[in-house]
Amino acid sequence: MQALLQAYEDMPPITRVYTTACVLTTVAVQLDFVTPFHLYFNWNLILYEYQVWRLLTSFCFFGAFGFSFLFNMIFTYRYCMMLEEGSFRGRRADFAFMFIYGAVFMIVCGTFVHMVFLGQAFTIMLVYVWSRRNPYIRMNFFGVLSFNAPYLPWVLLLFSLLLGNNAIVDFMGIACGHFYYFLEDVFPHQQNGFRVLETPQLLKWLLDPPPIVPVPEDQRPGGYNWGEPQEPPPAQQ
Repeated sequence: MQALLQAYEDMPPITRVYTTACVLTTVAVQLDFVTPFHLYFNWNLILYEYQVWRLLTSFCFFGAFGFSFLFNMIFTYRYCMMLEEGSFRGRRADFAFMFIYGAVFMIVCGTFVHMVFLGQAFTIMLVYVWSRRNPYIRMNFFGVLSFNAPYLPWVLLLFSLLLGNNAIVDFMGIACGHFYYFLEDVFPHQQNGFRVLETPQLLKWLLDPPPIVPVPEDQRPGGYNWGEPQEPPPAQQ
């Protein structure tokens, strides 16, 4: 139990907050504190009934406890953590802004395709961004398929189709991840390119650690200046 608590405390903060929210949401449904009807995405209820929590809870519910829930939570935890500890290390605000971008993208798309729970597509977005930033890592899927990381979202899409799931979920996650990857990692490095998804300063102030300011030479703690020329003692009169 102690090891489990230690592993939980060692999780990077954004990964810990999101995965905890997902697990607690599912626990609340299992214990009948709430029902999925209180959680799903619905503009009418958000705008006219002021149920604004649906903007968040629609990303936190992956269904009842079972294989699908476990599968989605493992992928969410794993790739969220690898992004936060990898390409977003030391850039917590940028990672949070990617969450905001992904949420806005999926809320807009979900409105048109009538998708009411957005968490699975959000996980596919995380997988896609990680896979494009780690193109040479070899993956092994259930010990059957071996491939490079950029193919992982498409393998998951094929697996989802084999299980009879709605492919639009995976397509939306892939599209969201691809737009983010292009705007953040490709377009700024093109001729006349620039960074489109600039993280707001407020997020940086709230989430990023303060920069380390080097101490000026004349303010550093004293000590013997080994190797430096010494002033000669004053001549005896």
